[in-house]
Amino acid sequence: MNISQIIPAILILIAAFTVYTYNRLVGLRNMADTAYSNIDTLLQKRFDLVPNLVNTVKGYMEHERELLEQITKARTDWMRASTIKENAGVDDVASRALKSLFAVAENYPDLKANQNFMMLQEELVGIENKIAYSRQRYNRTVMILNMVIQKFPTNFVANLFRFKTREFFEAESDRVRSVPQVDMQGGDSE
Repeated sequence: MNISQIIPAILILIAAFTVYTYNRLVGLRNMADTAYSNIDTLLQKRFDLVPNLVNTVKGYMEHERELLEQITKARTDWMRASTIKENAGVDDVASRALKSLFAVAENYPDLKANQNFMMLQEELVGIENKIAYSRQRYNRTVMILNMVIQKFPTNFVANLFRFKTREFFEAESDRVRSVPQVDMQGGDSE
């Protein structure tokens, strides 16, 4: 092989690598967008149920007004959220408030027996499970995308076409990991 054959072969390999890498990055970016859109759709479903849930429990839980206001505020905040970090924060607040609501509902036997409440609770639990799965799928896709963007030699193509790493969908409770302290001598645990 002479130099006049080697240079075109190298250029063809570089072009093929660039096209392959670009297409892979586009595919991963689209997968991340789709996964995030799925989370957003599930959050929309969850927050669409909030007014029905609040109206159902309002009559039973007069003393729990603050909790109901937290849930309603979380819905409003979610509608205003514009970044992944804001969405994750609101998701965390809403999840904690809904868990508290269902825990408090245990103190209201008439509410627990209410068919509408039971249906809403079951639907919300199903949506929460789907949100958790969708968050995992999104974060896994973002991890792969970020690795491809950052690894050599694909980082050259990523930089050339201005691909950016993505944020993970992390709720505040995912980031705050404290080890509980247990006092075996009868004290309270933290």
